[in-house]
Formats: sequence, structure tokens, C-alpha cells
Amino acid sequence: MVVGIIGLGLIGGSMAIDLKRRGFADRILGVENEFVNAEAALRMGLCDEIVPFGDCVRKADIVVIAVPVGTAVKMLPEVLDIFKEEGREDKIVIDTCSTKSQIVRSVHYHPLRGRFVATHPMAGTEYSGPWAAMPNLFDGRACIFANSEESDPQAVKVVEELYDVLNMRPIYMNADNHDVHTAYVSHISHVTSFALALTVLEKEQDEKHIFDLASGGFSSTVRLAKSSSDMWVPILTQNRDNVLKVIDTYLDKMKDFREAIASYDGKRIEELIHEANRIKKILR
Repeated sequence: MVVGIIGLGLIGGSMAIDLKRRGFADRILGVENEFVNAEAALRMGLCDEIVPFGDCVRKADIVVIAVPVGTAVKMLPEVLDIFKEEGREDKIVIDTCSTKSQIVRSVHYHPLRGRFVATHPMAGTEYSGPWAAMPNLFDGRACIFANSEESDPQAVKVVEELYDVLNMRPIYMNADNHDVHTAYVSHISHVTSFALALTVLEKEQDEKHIFDLASGGFSSTVRLAKSSSDMWVPILTQNRDNVLKVIDTYLDKMKDFREAIASYDGKRIEELIHEANRIKKILR
């Protein structure tokens, strides 16, 4: 099995490590446009060879698109076009993007649509680049399969085996529903973390010791603000409508807290906190 990974950052690089060492891939081909990243990926052993995009698509049995979703939407039809030109209807391409609606629509009418399996491995950190890649990143996490009924059953089976090797559990979901859910559980977390970081940085201009007082709670809350804009700008713009709805709900909840605090209403503050504490039944 030859696996080609386009984008050897956190997700692509971590997949490369475990697919190779766990025996799923005999050979890993990598595509990296930035010279420094390409050199780092080779030196770290994330791939066996760095090759041009076209060579990767032609030589690999499975192509993994692990680049920001804005780029992935343009790249996916090109991959399927090469499959078609080569007469290779046995190859498979998957993506790992955090939004699914636009990417599945981009190839809905492609003659080789069935060779594409839309996936979203629900794992990651705030870091990016080849240096962020790590073994065991995906262990025990969920992987979303979006609109899998539009993919060839054989292709879905092979991709299920790939994610099984990564110790991920599959969840099957409509692409539009996926984007709604990720807006609530992932995208809003990043937006609020960015906003909090901006708030504190603005205050820090006047009070130089504010970060000296930062505790573990602050660090964990603002951790996502370190995330790359290259990744998050296309995610937030592609999932705009869902993210806006979540932001509006979030602002309503912030307003509830503000009004209770402003009026010294300890009972209402307690009610809001107790209501929020119900999350403990879901997240342990």
C-alpha cells in the first residue's frame, strides 16, 4: 500500500507516522510546497519521499488531502481528474477537513465521485507544521464519515480500515449536519479563544504584569488562540452561517451573565453556573 499525503502538518504528519509504523502503509509519499517544511518532514521521517502533487496522485493507492479546507476544495476535483485521466478507478482520495458541506458539493457530479470518501478525524492540537506531528494523536477519538452513501462501498471499507488502524471510531453523518455540530463543539471554541486573547492583550498594554498572574485556567482557556489563521480563516468563512448562529447564542448567554453580575444577583449567577455544570454529565 502506497499512501500519498498532501500536507504533512499536524494531521497529515501524525497520520503518516502511525499508518507506517502500524503496517497499513508500506510507503508514504509526501507533498509539501514550502521547502523548510518539506525538509523537516523528510528529516523527521514523516515520509519516504517528497514528490510533486501530480506524481503523488499518480503513484499512491490512497491520497490523503490534509491541507486547509479552502485549498482542499480546489484540490479535490484535480485529484479525481487525474484518476480519470489515468483510468484508475481503483484509487481512493480522502480529506481531513473540519467543514464538509462545501467539499462534498465540489465533486458531487464528478464521474469518479465514488472514489472520494469525506472524513473528519476529530483530533488535533493548537500547533501546526511538521514539528507538530506526533504518534497516537488519533487513538480513541471519533472520525466523521460524511455522505458516505455517495462513495463506493469498497472505498468506504478501505478507509474504515485505515481509521481502524489509527484506533478511531467511525461516526456516519450528513455533511450539513456535521457542519452544524462542529460549529457548536469546535468552531465556537476557537472564536471565543481568539476573542479572549485579544481582550487580554489589549488590557496587557496598560498592565504589564497581567500575564504574571495567569493561571492554568487561563492557559487552558486561551490555548486555542495559538491556532493558525491559515487553517481557521477558511473554516470560519465556509461554515459562516452555522458559526454566526452559535456566536449569537453565545452572546445571549454572555448577556445573561452580564446582567446578573451587574445587578449583584448572586442567585441568578448561581443558577447559570449550575445550569452550565450539567456539561459534566457529557464531558468527564
